Amino acid sequence: MSKAYLETEEIWRLEQAATNLGDRLLVRVIFHLGCRLFQVAHRFRPVELVREAMGRSRILVVDDNKSTLDLLWVILEEDFDVFTAEDAISTMRLIKSQSPDLIILDIMLPEIDGFEICRMIRDRSSIPIIALSARCEPEDKIRCLNLGADDYVTKPFVVEELIARIRSALRRNTMNAPPPTRSTFKCSDLNIDFTARRVVLAGKELRLTPIEYNLLQELVLNAGKPLTYDYLLKKVLGPEYEKEKEYIHTYVKRLRSKIERDSENPRYIHSVSSVGYRFINTQ
Repeated sequence: MSKAYLETEEIWRLEQAATNLGDRLLVRVIFHLGCRLFQVAHRFRPVELVREAMGRSRILVVDDNKSTLDLLWVILEEDFDVFTAEDAISTMRLIKSQSPDLIILDIMLPEIDGFEICRMIRDRSSIPIIALSARCEPEDKIRCLNLGADDYVTKPFVVEELIARIRSALRRNTMNAPPPTRSTFKCSDLNIDFTARRVVLAGKELRLTPIEYNLLQELVLNAGKPLTYDYLLKKVLGPEYEKEKEYIHTYVKRLRSKIERDSENPRYIHSVSSVGYRFINTQ
């Protein structure tokens, strides 16, 4: 793939540097033409390559900006099956018909924004969601994570970083690591089946995202021990997330909302000031 397609910052920089509408339109026309030529070339790949594509992860990209959709298609198509949507209706339709393995979701969408779409998806599914937005304020990131997004990447993005985060999310979602030596855990009305990755609270099965489940499992298997923020981030998300402390705070908040009767006064997951978190076995 051409390096020009990988340097997303350059595309945004060229558009911003254009001093008039004509220049900006020219940048976009050249970019779209390059994308289309790339797409056409890839549609006529040898049969062997098409066969290799079978079983690839399926990614749904949601963005109302055609330039961004084309750019992401070019970046991802080589390794993934890519579908695109520009609004909430087509997004929900494609989730139902195509069963994507991961969703890249823009936040600044017309009519129904990405925050609401994220909530709608989480009400129905635990598909990994990576938010992709030009909004870089911390409150936007925290809001999106609170609504159920697994990650938040700002535009303009570094291609290698985005692909690394996609692979991390897919790896967590299809994790086939051997289960713990113990097969079950019971603490009061909380029951965990580690083999089936199933969590039941007061007789009702909980819908946890892969991140939420992996976080709970790590805490439970180390019950009574204080686990640092860095340790939890590395174990649950991967080494590239070690310093993203706001992520672990948000994931713990989400997990508490599902397993605690009163998330403001938690029974199971306790904070260890300036250190991390500890699971308390109440039995």
